Amino acid sequence: MFLQFCKGKQHAAKLYSDWFRKGHVRDIADWAEPQAIPLVEKMIASVDFGLPEISHRREEGGTVKFLLKFGDGFESESVLIPMEAGTTICISSQIGCKMGCAFCETGKMGLIRHLTCEEIVAQVFCARFVLGREVRNIVFMGMGEPFDNYDAVMRAVAVLTCSGGLGFGPSRITISTSGKVDAILRMAKEANPALNLAVSVNAPTDTIRNKIMPVNRQWNMAELKSAMLEYCADPRREILVEYVLLKGINDSLEAADLLAEYLRGLKVKVNLIPYNPQTRDRFAPPDEGCREAFLKRMREHGYQTLLRGTKGQQIMAACGQLGNVDVRRERIAAKVESFLR
Repeated sequence: MFLQFCKGKQHAAKLYSDWFRKGHVRDIADWAEPQAIPLVEKMIASVDFGLPEISHRREEGGTVKFLLKFGDGFESESVLIPMEAGTTICISSQIGCKMGCAFCETGKMGLIRHLTCEEIVAQVFCARFVLGREVRNIVFMGMGEPFDNYDAVMRAVAVLTCSGGLGFGPSRITISTSGKVDAILRMAKEANPALNLAVSVNAPTDTIRNKIMPVNRQWNMAELKSAMLEYCADPRREILVEYVLLKGINDSLEAADLLAEYLRGLKVKVNLIPYNPQTRDRFAPPDEGCREAFLKRMREHGYQTLLRGTKGQQIMAACGQLGNVDVRRERIAAKVESFLR
C-alpha cells in the first residue's frame, strides 16, 4: 500500500508538471507503467482541465488586453506588456475593487467578487499556452486590491513559483497595494523576501491623499510609512513606490520635495505614472515639462526614479484604465429595474 501511495504521488507530480510546463497532459501510455495506467486515468478524471474562455482581445502597439470569462459570466482583465527585458503580464486579483481610488477606472465598478487562486493563475496560463506569449514578469496591478484577497493571491504566488510547474522566480513577481497596512505587515512576516512589493502612495500629504485614496482614512501616511519601514527592515527588501501624477493636484515641485521627505529612511524606487484617461475624467495628466521637472527633482533628492511610458491607452489597457464598462452598465440597469419594481 505504501509503495502504491508513493507511486501515486510520483504520477500526480508528473501530471502537474506536464500541465503547467507544456499546457497539456501527454499520452500517459508514453510514460506510465502499464499497471499504473488505471490509477493515472482515475487521477485525470478527478481534475477539471477546462480553461476559461478568452472572451475579448484587443492589441495596440504590441500591448494586448484580454478578458477571461468564468463560469458565472464575470470576466477578469489582463494585459500583456512588451518590455526590453521580455513580456510582463499585469493580472487581476478581483473583479472590480472596493478601494475607490479617484483616479482608477476599476474603482468605479465597486467590488463584484474576489478571484480564486485558480482564476488568478489561469490568466498567466492562458497568456502562455493559449496566446503563445512567453511571460517573463508578473505584476498584480490589474483589477482589484491584491491584499483585499490576500490568501488567494498568496496561494496563486505559490503555484506560479512552484519549481515543478510554471517555475517563476519570486523576484519576477510584484504585488501592488493601495496601502493596506495590516497586509503589508503580514507579508513582511510571511512572504519570501525576493517577492516584490509596490505601494501606491500618490500624494505627499494626508490632506491630498484623503481626497484621492479613501484607504488613507483608515491608515494614514504615518501608519503606512511605519509599515513600510518594518517591511524594509529586512535588508534584502525594497519597495517600488507608485505615484500617479495628477495635473494641479500632486505634480508641483513642492509636492516632489514633500514626497522626498516622506520617503526618507525607506529603501525605495519611485515610479512616476502620468494619469491615463478614464470614461469620465476628473483629472488630467501634467504636461511633459511638469513631468520632467518632477522627475528631475526626485533624482536630485537622491531617489532612483523612473517615468513610466504609456502603453495601451487607446484600448483602455494602461495603468488605472482597467474596468469592464459593460459590467458596470449591467449592474446599474439591474439596480434601476429593482428600484422600479
